[in-house]
Amino acid sequence: MKYLLLVHHNEEAFGKIPEEKRKEMLAESIRLCHQLHGKGQYIHASPLQPEATGTIVRVRDGKPIVTDGPFMETKEQLAGYFLVDVKDREEAIRIAERVPGARIGTVEARPVRQIIGLPGE
Repeated sequence: MKYLLLVHHNEEAFGKIPEEKRKEMLAESIRLCHQLHGKGQYIHASPLQPEATGTIVRVRDGKPIVTDGPFMETKEQLAGYFLVDVKDREEAIRIAERVPGARIGTVEARPVRQIIGLPGE
């Protein structure tokens, strides 16, 4: 079963973490990806660019409405993700606990719905 682990943190607070510590967290994330790959659990992972670089697209009455970020007045922003293949929720939680971002923010573990007929399925 596939789970999407959504990593959220406060971008402002993250920016105050010393560069060396941020590099260590990235290296730890890369090691985690390699460990998951070795167990056949890794599908994909990546950090995201800051929220201000994003764009929201809505279509109302057939017309696109495009809004540049930042978007939400929240304390934490979506910062990255891990897509993993696990046997159950508990295994997804055990992986989420190992994500470095969980120590400075939160990791939301969401099961991915399977849709028959998509490419690669």
